[in-house]
Formats: sequence, structure tokens, C-alpha cells
Amino acid sequence: MATPSAAEFHGSSTEHALENQRLGSLQIRVALVCGLIQMCDGYDVGSIGWSVPSLTHAWHVVPSAFALAFLWSNIGVMVGALLAGPIGDRLGRKPLLLMSLAMFGLASLASAASPSLGFLAGTRFFTGAGIAGGFAGTVALTGDYTAQRYRALMIMLTFTGAPFGGFIGGLAVSYLLSIGFAWPIIYIIGGVFPIILIAISALWLPESPRLLAARANLAPRHHTLLRSLNISHAPGKAHGIDVAAGNPITMLFKDGFAMQTTLLWIIFFCSLLDLFLFVFWLPEVLHLMGMTPAQAVFATSLYPLGGIAAVLYLGWAIDRLGTRRSLAVHYAAGILFIGLISLVTMPYLMLLAVVMLSGLTVIGSQTGLNAACGKIYPARMRTSGYGFATGVGRLGGIAAAPLGGYLLAQGLPPTYVFLSACLFAAIAAVATAFLALPGHQSSKMPAIQLAS
Repeated sequence: MATPSAAEFHGSSTEHALENQRLGSLQIRVALVCGLIQMCDGYDVGSIGWSVPSLTHAWHVVPSAFALAFLWSNIGVMVGALLAGPIGDRLGRKPLLLMSLAMFGLASLASAASPSLGFLAGTRFFTGAGIAGGFAGTVALTGDYTAQRYRALMIMLTFTGAPFGGFIGGLAVSYLLSIGFAWPIIYIIGGVFPIILIAISALWLPESPRLLAARANLAPRHHTLLRSLNISHAPGKAHGIDVAAGNPITMLFKDGFAMQTTLLWIIFFCSLLDLFLFVFWLPEVLHLMGMTPAQAVFATSLYPLGGIAAVLYLGWAIDRLGTRRSLAVHYAAGILFIGLISLVTMPYLMLLAVVMLSGLTVIGSQTGLNAACGKIYPARMRTSGYGFATGVGRLGGIAAAPLGGYLLAQGLPPTYVFLSACLFAAIAAVATAFLALPGHQSSKMPAIQLAS
């Protein structure tokens, strides 16, 4: 079956309606529910780092040994991300999200019962796989219910759920540990919340309008949904609707997307290595500097708070100024704050401020990159594009675990662990300077316009 051309997508009344849909209660509801799912991601990613200072005493294990659990968590995310794209683009965004919530909710509860480091590493693999489906599905679904002109901003707003979950979760865990709760409470909270979200998502989260419009038989509520978006449903006819067709990997490297895909994979690798180097090792580094586990978790909670602050301007900047001007400068600024943490001994309050600013640039840049990714790829390949970029990027997260453990084991000052992050931030900044975003069509690159 022939694949519709970019011109056919561009001229489709369905695509025109979706790319120019107004921002109403439906779109806001989708963004809010996706933001709640992202909160699970932020909490769960931070949970393993928060538990390490307590587990080193409970299990009498050296900190560097936890690289095993960090490693398997990222392997799970990589595997899940590579599978999530084809599932979300073909079976649907909503089924992908429901399966993902169930997987990482149950796996997190199992983590609370871990008797050993090996068991914890195994459960972290499944939480990682579930998380991957969650953030790939939320990018695609938010993009489906957002007009092109403010898509990056809305996706970035949704992704603030991740640092918000890390910030609120860090504060809650810090308080609970300080009043005597043991480490399992970290994973119990991380398992209960996504299970509650399964019911919320099943009731209030719609399926992708493009996938619904391409189906032959729809329930009455789906007809109502499409009519609210000014889409006429022609049963069984997907002509002119931007839905997946063909090999998902091939799609990412044809029609002018090869350069963007390659650069995105490089940027995701460097960006996620930096992000997870801090997430995994900052609590323990602060603990080794003399803080109690509760104090270390509190200080670390300011890291995602900085990422939340970035949404106040970065999504708007990407939509208005382009990704090269916005993200390249952001990655470059991160080098300064990472260097301060690594090399300068600071008073406690100043250290807290710099930790937050490092989160502003490192997590903020990653959140902006997620938004840019959702803007680069058209709907038919949005889940696959983001899923594969995240999957490749998680190799950076995988590298962060043994890299931090190795540097700690060398007997260097603990903060030197983060010096390597400066190099990867520089690579990300340079690669981002060559990245392009879609816009006007041309005969050679039908979906790409160079961002200024």
C-alpha cells in the first residue's frame, strides 16, 4: 500500500483541523493527565538515588555497588523506549500509557520488598521499561491534541510533571525519612500513585484523534470527540491522515529526517548522561560531604525544582526563536553551574542555589529537547521518533551509572564525579546548534524548515 505524500497530509482537512485546533478544555485535560503521568516518571527516577544513602547502611554495601541498580534501570528504559514507539504509533497512545502505568507501578511496589541489591536491580529494569512507555506516550498524545504553533510549549508544560514529581517527592521522602520511616516507603509511594492514575487515565484520557479517524468502527463517544475537533469521520478511509505506515526506523531516516534524527540521538545521549549522573549520584555525593540522608535528599530535591522553572520561558523560546538559539545556549550555560559544583567549595545556602541552577539548565534543557522532538516529527512518527531518541539516549543514562561509581571508587573528591558532565554538555550544545525544526515544506525536505 502506497504511503501518502507529505503534500497529501498537508492538504488533508483532518490534518488542517488538528494542526490548527483551538486550546480548550479537552486539550487542557489531556495535558494535565499527561503531566500527572510525568510526575510518576520524575519521582521514580529520583527514588533510587534517594534510597542509596539509607541502603548503604541497611545492607552494608558500598555506594559504588549501586551502579548495578542504576544500570538495569536505564537498560529497562532503553528497551521500553524502543518498543514503545511502534506500539504507540500503531496500537494507540492510550493502551500504551495504561500498560506502562501498570508495569512501573507494580514493579515499584516490588522494589519496596527487595531483600538484596540484585533483586532491586531486577525490579528497576521493569520500572524503567514502564517509565519509557509513559513518557513516549505522553509526548505523542499531547502533540496530537496541540496545534503546531504552540506544540513545543504544551509538551514542555506537560514534561514539567517530571521535575515537579521529583521535587515534591524529594520533599516528602526527606520528611518521612527524618521522622523515622525506612527506605521501603520511597518505593511504596512510587507504586501506589501510578496505580491510581490507571483509573484516572482510563476515564479521562482520550485516544489519538488521528488513530480514531483512521478506524472503521467507532463508539458514539469517539464520533462526538472527532466532531468537537471539526473532523469528519469516513469509515475505513485513512487517506490523508498522518498515521504510521511502514518500517518505523526507515521513516526516521528518509524524507529529510536523517540529519535531525542523528543529531537528536547524539543530543539525547549527552543530555541524559548529564541528567542521570546528577540524579543517581548527587544524593550520595552530598552524603559523603557530611549531610545526613534526609538533608541530602532535600538538597537534591532543588535540582528538579530548577527544571520546573525552565518551563517559564524555554518552551516559548523554542516555538518563537527556534531550537538552535534556545537549547544551544541553555546547554552551554549548564557547563558553568556544573563546574561550580565540581570545583568550588561553597557555603550551604549557595550550594543549594547552584544545585537548583544546575537543574534549571540540565533538566530544563532535557525538557526543552523533549518538546523540540515532539515538534520535529510529524504525527505518524512522533512516538517512534521520540521513543528511539530516548532509547538511544538512555545509553547515556546507562553510562552515567558505572561512570559515577568508577569515579567515586578512585578516591577523588566526591564532587569531581560531575566534572565529566561539562564535556557532554558542550557536545550537546554544539550538536543542538546544527539541529533544525519543521515548518514550511519544500520539494527536498517536505517537513523541515531550518530554525533560525
